[in-house]
Amino acid sequence: MKLIHLSDLHLGKRVNEFSMIEDQKYILDEILRIIDKEEPDGILLAGDLYDRPVPSAEAVQLFDSFLTRLAKRKLPVYAIGGNHDSAERIAFGAHIMSSSGICMSPVYDGKTAKYCLMDSYGEVWIHLLPFIRPSVVRHALSGEESAEEIRTYQEAVQAAVEHMEIEKDKRNVLVAHQFAVGAVSCDSEEITVGGIDQIEVSVFSDFDYVALGHIHSPQNVGSPKIRYCGTPLKYSFSESGQQKSVTVVELLEKGQVDLIVCNFPNSRLGNHMQIRVLKEFQDIFIGNPEYFPLNDMPRELNTLLEYPILMLSGKSTTSEYLHQAFASQGLNLLPEVELNSNDLLMDLARIGLGIACIPDYMLSPDDSLKPISLISGLSPRQLVLVYHDGQPLSQAAERFLEIL
Repeated sequence: MKLIHLSDLHLGKRVNEFSMIEDQKYILDEILRIIDKEEPDGILLAGDLYDRPVPSAEAVQLFDSFLTRLAKRKLPVYAIGGNHDSAERIAFGAHIMSSSGICMSPVYDGKTAKYCLMDSYGEVWIHLLPFIRPSVVRHALSGEESAEEIRTYQEAVQAAVEHMEIEKDKRNVLVAHQFAVGAVSCDSEEITVGGIDQIEVSVFSDFDYVALGHIHSPQNVGSPKIRYCGTPLKYSFSESGQQKSVTVVELLEKGQVDLIVCNFPNSRLGNHMQIRVLKEFQDIFIGNPEYFPLNDMPRELNTLLEYPILMLSGKSTTSEYLHQAFASQGLNLLPEVELNSNDLLMDLARIGLGIACIPDYMLSPDDSLKPISLISGLSPRQLVLVYHDGQPLSQAAERFLEIL
């Protein structure tokens, strides 16, 4: 099953009073060319289809043209409203459009729409969860005793997911538009003071892929199955260095993955796993000497706690490894910042926000960042290829192992 994940089109957007409509026409044409090349089984549109709740006439016409061209290709489209959209306007005509394969999310009323796709492995269920606020969910579930306790976005999304009809033995894809904890935002987004609109990605654990919208930078959050595809266009100066893209998702059979590349040791790996070492590496702490008095003298691990520490998120194997390494010396590791990208950690270290922990192969010799020498260095780890010894591999996977 191949799906194309898009979001945050923001049709009708103006940047510094300059209309982006011509750029948006161009990028939608390019997206259609990618769709023709990839030949997906469906399109996921994860919210903020328009830039305003009441879009301009030219924005509506452009979106209508885009949907019409998708319908002519006999491609099912699964779209939800985002925080910039009017839920009622997105839902208008949904019943009529569904007959042409254009499935728009209804206004949230305690239930969510779901649609079934089929491939050689069986059913794939697409669940549509439009952008929701606690007040919306509280009102929709007002007949239930626990509804009045819903006060946070986390509680709202948790309640909405719990009310979904999810067949866990099938493959399930969620299309949603919320701000996940750990996601890195940029200047073109609406950010709530204090992060009260953020949710933990653990709420999505029952889904095989989560197609998120809202954050404009393309990134995974927590795991590769939870992803923001980002905007197709750059809408702020903070996005100038980003490589915009289209996310193409391929779902295999439920529970079947041929090969996994991950760090080792890894407590998440079960029994009956065959492991092939691809590369041994060393975790190193790095900093910018312009901001921190770093020298070549080796230092004890506990001295690193004097600096703001930047590291991968708490759900990563790296975080687990570092916490264990510090705990083995009786130290309590409290990172200043946790992210989901080594590249972003290095960017923050370059501007002096702290010292970052990264794999040694990420640091080039001519980088302004310098490694911190430790008296008792961290134990080396491995980058490994893992596969299940009880499951037959596809021909492609077997060939890949032969090449290695």
